[in-house]
Amino acid sequence: MGRRSRSHAAGAQAPAGGDAAAGAGPQAPPPVIQVRHLTKSYGHGDATVHALRGPDDPQTGQPAGVSLDIDQGDFVAVMGSSGSGKSTLMNILGCLDIPTGGRYLLDGTDVGHLDENQLSLVRNRKIGFIFQSFNLVPRTTALAQVELPLAYAGVKASERRKRALAALALVGLSGRADHKPNQLSGGQQQRVAVARALVTAPAMLLADEPTGNLDSRSTEEVLTIIDGLNATGRTVVLITHEDEVAEHAKRVLRLVDGQIISDVRQGPVVGPPPVLARQLAGRSVAGHPGGGHSGPAALIGGRP
Repeated sequence: MGRRSRSHAAGAQAPAGGDAAAGAGPQAPPPVIQVRHLTKSYGHGDATVHALRGPDDPQTGQPAGVSLDIDQGDFVAVMGSSGSGKSTLMNILGCLDIPTGGRYLLDGTDVGHLDENQLSLVRNRKIGFIFQSFNLVPRTTALAQVELPLAYAGVKASERRKRALAALALVGLSGRADHKPNQLSGGQQQRVAVARALVTAPAMLLADEPTGNLDSRSTEEVLTIIDGLNATGRTVVLITHEDEVAEHAKRVLRLVDGQIISDVRQGPVVGPPPVLARQLAGRSVAGHPGGGHSGPAALIGGRP
């Protein structure tokens, strides 16, 4: 499959599906993420540091900001070295920080107009976080860990248990529901974190270096799970500095000095991500067609 690279030097990216003629068929769902002219700066005057700046405006010479759409069901890897702005972008997309300028719509919600309590609700209901450090609660079972976001959301106990068990089944940990972190390997702990992230059926999974603390085998296990979740239609944004991890994404953004310098499409938005697609194609050639993606996902509710 050929790759297509797009430059963002000219300003805002056209909305997804903008080239389709009117009346050409059913409208595609709006992007999960819509970012327009986003900037983030620290300091004042000559000491100002632009962590997110985008290209310079040709008329004013000032940063025009980062503009970006991410469609429902896409799998986007954001890459860049230290100081590139990728962590700043992640914090803003995750509603953990606010931009200096610009507009950010998450699943149709303009987060720039929300107070801290409302942002907390957005983080709980619309974003599933997966971090490099697993952030599990000590001496707490895997089942209870996964139930936590549902407890914060006020879901009743019986429903919490059902959905948490379904999420653990999705990551292959049905037999570890009663295990505590010190009884789990690093890879298993991260899989608990993945289950916790997806149990609320969020608008997107936001993964910050999710394999950074894992060995090669556990890395492949976690990436295989994320690939499978994306294949069912879940939107994934993954921050990484590793090319091997970015190979799993359908789209790769590279940041340098607060700007998106390349935007490469590695696979279509709809369907399995590239690595999984190749694996499924290999199975079909070998006479073992891949099965569907059903089962526990249906119990979690909400999005696919």
